[in-house]
Amino acid sequence: MKKMRINHPAITSPSAHVSAGVLVGDWLHVSGQGPLDMAERRIVPGTIEEETLRTLQNIESILGAAGAAREDVVKCTCYLSDLSLFPGFDQTYREFFQSAIPPTRTTLQAGLLGGIKVEIDAVARVPGKMSADPQ
Repeated sequence: MKKMRINHPAITSPSAHVSAGVLVGDWLHVSGQGPLDMAERRIVPGTIEEETLRTLQNIESILGAAGAAREDVVKCTCYLSDLSLFPGFDQTYREFFQSAIPPTRTTLQAGLLGGIKVEIDAVARVPGKMSADPQ
């Protein structure tokens, strides 16, 4: 099995022993992302809506580095520091993924590092790498 490491475009040398994404065949697995300024490598705290949007934008950048887009995401696992934040998170998530068929999603409450409110990982199928199957 061949794997290719995908980094966030703003990161030229990853500092941790983790890949932002791993491309295996036509499937891209994006590691958990949070509300980070990737160029400055710092957390950008904000409302749940702001943190969710920044997190999704970070995922979108990693998707783009692999030749994919938000429409190619098929699954997200979402971690909230408190499930009471779900309404604001859900509104932003729905606005971001406005496709006719949104990704599947699991949302959990979890203890998150650095005081962030949200972390999301994703799985996408990369266009141009797909087999010729109709669905």
